Amino acid sequence: VQLQASGGGLVQPGGSLRLSCAASGFTFDYYAIGWLRQAPGKEREWVSCMSSSDFNTYYADSVKGRFTISRDNAKNTVYLQMNSLKPEDTAVYYCAAEFGLCRGSDYDYWGQGTQVTVSS
Repeated sequence: VQLQASGGGLVQPGGSLRLSCAASGFTFDYYAIGWLRQAPGKEREWVSCMSSSDFNTYYADSVKGRFTISRDNAKNTVYLQMNSLKPEDTAVYYCAAEFGLCRGSDYDYWGQGTQVTVSS
């Protein structure tokens, strides 16, 4: 089982990045995929999630209207498009899989994280 997060980097405030989370080793279609982040010295924060069957999407208030989650089940990949980035978005971003719907509390699999730094 593997979740491979990628796409992080250094971007100026107001810029954009697209994160990818490629999954293998489990039945991707059955799992909701979430994105979480952790900034230095802070607790991990839930960011967004997309359910497996109904493709419902959910966002933290801090990113609503700026971030968009999507998934391509043919490629076993979930994306997080991040626009209008702010310095407070700086964190290590993780993708995680939980069976079925987005509950945000019981992840079965985790990716390794990708660093996003928003700075001028």
